[in-house]
Amino acid sequence: MLSRLPVAALKSQSAIGASRSAFSALKTRATSQVRFTSSSSASSAKLESLFTSRASLISAALFSAGSIAWYTHLYGSLPFVGEVHANSLADDGLHPAAYPWSHKGLFDSFDHSSIRRGFQVYQEVCAACHSLDRIAWRNLVGVSHTADEARLLAEDVEYTDGPDDKGEMFQRPGKLSDYLPSPYPNEEAARAGNSGALPPDLSLIIKARHGGADYVFSLLTGYIDPPAGVEIREGMNYNPYFPGGAISMARVLWDNLIEYEDGTPATTSQMAKDVVTFLNWAAEPEHDERKKMGIKAVILFSALFAVSIGVKRFKWTVIKNRKIFYNPPKDLNH
Repeated sequence: MLSRLPVAALKSQSAIGASRSAFSALKTRATSQVRFTSSSSASSAKLESLFTSRASLISAALFSAGSIAWYTHLYGSLPFVGEVHANSLADDGLHPAAYPWSHKGLFDSFDHSSIRRGFQVYQEVCAACHSLDRIAWRNLVGVSHTADEARLLAEDVEYTDGPDDKGEMFQRPGKLSDYLPSPYPNEEAARAGNSGALPPDLSLIIKARHGGADYVFSLLTGYIDPPAGVEIREGMNYNPYFPGGAISMARVLWDNLIEYEDGTPATTSQMAKDVVTFLNWAAEPEHDERKKMGIKAVILFSALFAVSIGVKRFKWTVIKNRKIFYNPPKDLNH
């Protein structure tokens, strides 16, 4: 018959078992910490090798060189490096001031009354030398003139058309589909009529000049007498806003040169402002419509962005707010 163990012996055996289980749990936790430490050190080593590898350095150098080359291609100068020129600032022309144009803001449109007056200035003053090849009579409809007014303006001009049934060219009145006529039949005739200088086409003159509308306005109103020490050869005129200062085009805008249909005083600055507004519209006929579409696009995409944020919060709220419990497996060896 087996003898009974005393109660103290049972208590000592249970204490020994508890200490063994505590030691095994501590050992398991230390092992997991070692694993996490080794994994974090391995990831940091990989990250360090990524930044110090030769391929990464070569890629960063090529990216920097490509960025500098692209910037130089776009703007013609190195970034953060001042340019050295043999010429002075006067040779590049005086920098124009920034004027508060009515269409300059993000939500502003053209002054269409000014466009109509500017077309009158172009037709009575500028059209004698400069062409406007990219603008047709129909482009004026709904912008500065009605369809009947534009049709009457077109019919005042004779266009060469043909051939007819006999194979001959003939003259006909203009139509809305015709483009504004050029003052010269070809480039040689234009140079011959302007002492060798070629008057540029004004269709894209605002975009083609640095400073845009500010430059053209300053040029039209900036004619002055040459300062002391500056010599201008015969047939040239001094304008500080023109590169070099000497320009073959003489001053063409004077006070009360024309009479506006709406009774606006025809001062030099008013005519320059109106014709520059007209030329700005000629360079960007889609300006007003583009801004309207931009506002609609901003409203639409803002609404879609708000909806996407709401859908994202709705879809992810269950996943981001749930709790995950992990029960590690027990060590059966102890």
